Amino acid sequence: MIKYVQVTLIGSLLALLLLLGGCGGQGFSLESLAKTDIDMVADTHYQEVELLLKNLMVKLYKRNPKYLRPELGVAGNRQTIDERVQQIFGSPGKLYFPELPELGIDSIELALDSTFKGDRVFALMVGLTSMLRQSYDYHSEFFIYNELNGQQLYFSARNLEIALWRITTYQDSLGVPLILTNSRNGEITNLSYERLFGKLIALQDMLAKIAAGKNNRVIKTVAQNVATFAFFPI
Repeated sequence: MIKYVQVTLIGSLLALLLLLGGCGGQGFSLESLAKTDIDMVADTHYQEVELLLKNLMVKLYKRNPKYLRPELGVAGNRQTIDERVQQIFGSPGKLYFPELPELGIDSIELALDSTFKGDRVFALMVGLTSMLRQSYDYHSEFFIYNELNGQQLYFSARNLEIALWRITTYQDSLGVPLILTNSRNGEITNLSYERLFGKLIALQDMLAKIAAGKNNRVIKTVAQNVATFAFFPI
């Protein structure tokens, strides 16, 4: 009798799953059964972060076209912005590029090193993207069994603040910013770069609080002066 009940229950469950699976056209998927509300929020945050990073990369190349060097392209042609964007965002997960010996915060440091002779925009975006992906443990989609680290997310937000300050401050020996962003003297005011960074920072901070609340953990906050602080390890 017990075995009969078990078989009946299993059969009913399978039938229910198949029925629900047939509702895919209404926005339902079996994968959603393995997601909590927080997982769905994390999905949305990750997707928005990637979109903002793409927008930032395009804007930086348009502002700094000199870094799209001919020798990086195919058959001697100057590499396009779309090709560069595809290199980073063509697939999720960890990044690797032979032209860059460093990733994460080390790549950000490299992009703003006055002795660096390569593509500063690419090095910066590889650094920002790999750092933020690491804060999500390299997941691009989240399920019940994934656990986000609120402290990592929080530190990534602080690193974004430090990176923004350095980008807008670091200059070469002639006083020219290593990477042009906001408007300079005599140009129309343009704070769109700061707004993009602000959105990224807000997203990381919000998800850090959500993740910490879910896991009943306290985030160790820091009072920092971005001009003097080093990047936080993720």
